Amino acid sequence: MPRTGAALGVVSGRRRQGKTFLLDALVRSGGGFMFTATESSEADALRQYGQALGDHLGEPTPLRFVDWDEAISRTMTLAPQGPLPVVIDEFPFLARVSPALPSIIQRALDPAGQRSNTQVRLLLCGSALSFMGGLLSGTAPLRGRAGLELVVRTLDYRAAARFWDIGDPRTAMLVNAIVGGTPAYRHEFTQDDTPAGPEDFDDWVVRAVLNPARPLFREARYLLAEEPDIRDPALYHSVLAAIADGRTRRGEIANFLGRQPSDLAHPLGVLEDVGLVIREDDAFKNNKGVYRTAEPLLTFYHAVMRPAWGDLERAGRSRQVWPRLQRTFLSKVVGPHFETICRNWARWEADSDILGSYPTRVAAGVVNDPAARTQHEVDVAVFGRDDQGREELLAIGEAKWNETVGLSHLNRLAHIRTLLRGKDGIRAERCRLLLFSGADFAEDLYSRAAAEPGLRLVNLDRLYAAT
Repeated sequence: MPRTGAALGVVSGRRRQGKTFLLDALVRSGGGFMFTATESSEADALRQYGQALGDHLGEPTPLRFVDWDEAISRTMTLAPQGPLPVVIDEFPFLARVSPALPSIIQRALDPAGQRSNTQVRLLLCGSALSFMGGLLSGTAPLRGRAGLELVVRTLDYRAAARFWDIGDPRTAMLVNAIVGGTPAYRHEFTQDDTPAGPEDFDDWVVRAVLNPARPLFREARYLLAEEPDIRDPALYHSVLAAIADGRTRRGEIANFLGRQPSDLAHPLGVLEDVGLVIREDDAFKNNKGVYRTAEPLLTFYHAVMRPAWGDLERAGRSRQVWPRLQRTFLSKVVGPHFETICRNWARWEADSDILGSYPTRVAAGVVNDPAARTQHEVDVAVFGRDDQGREELLAIGEAKWNETVGLSHLNRLAHIRTLLRGKDGIRAERCRLLLFSGADFAEDLYSRAAAEPGLRLVNLDRLYAAT
């Protein structure tokens, strides 16, 4: 039986992911109403809302509302003939200057308010992830009122390759290491300019990414400037620069910035809240974690562009500057990004034939080697559960982007597995070995893999193969 009253949905996601595009298409197809808020005062926002709603209804003069209570009550009457989408985009701008607005919407959705409502499908949309998530959590007024909570995520690496129309896996990975899965970067920011193939990649970087006349050139700077919760961009850029330089633990970031680790709790928390940084637990130490940049373009900017900004800003210099930046690009951008892709593949794409069971979590980690008085980094650690529900280590893996993987890599990984099998709290009896390469594997490694069921070699073709 169709719902007779109004209903609420919340749509969120980082900027440039296509939320407005999707919602605009929904409104156009359904004949609905869409209002995009701007940063303004409460009175100005009400005026803009009344004018937009009046235009939608074909009123000869703008509608004038005394307050948001009146505006929302009028909005809920827009669908007398059947379900109608009504979108308020950039909702956080309105709620910041009108804190009572979520409570007003709650009251309109309560049983008493529903008596006068029509079948409006009200969608609140915003890019402030922490704010949008908080609308429906804890004791928030709208908790329990939404029938839809949709997060518009970035495209994964394989969907991004199809979106950019790149068939060569190596080229697709290199492009993804710069622009990630953000849809807007193909059309609006590069004007549909995509690399024609591996031989065209460097030219594409020069003409589309490092070109001061293209929007993508300054986009990384604007990403922070557009976040209202970031009030000291210089500090946040410094934090991101430290992470891009490989300082992924809080103490390492603090040393890079010349600060105390406790000083970084707030900026790191804000970067997490706005979706630009992710904290990942160490695979083998629950109380340890690392920070990674969620937006590849930010890593590329801080590792590659920022140190050479003066030269790059001068028109015509990018072609001369890019060759000396390529080594940094491969080591600090592509290498870590490739490791992330390999972890994602192991978590979501690898089947039980490869892992022996269904994975429940995948992470990177550090393993102590007391005898050698050293530590070993593990790029990929895959965990699952046995028949009794106990966690077990299904596989560990090493990922190398630009080198041929051979027996030395296999021997190192096998040694780490031996260390893990002797470690308390880790069940690694069935642990398999995964070797990932963005280049190739040595011939003798192919023969070993053919003879050992517990060894798997994963190349770019495998990573990009359709499931």
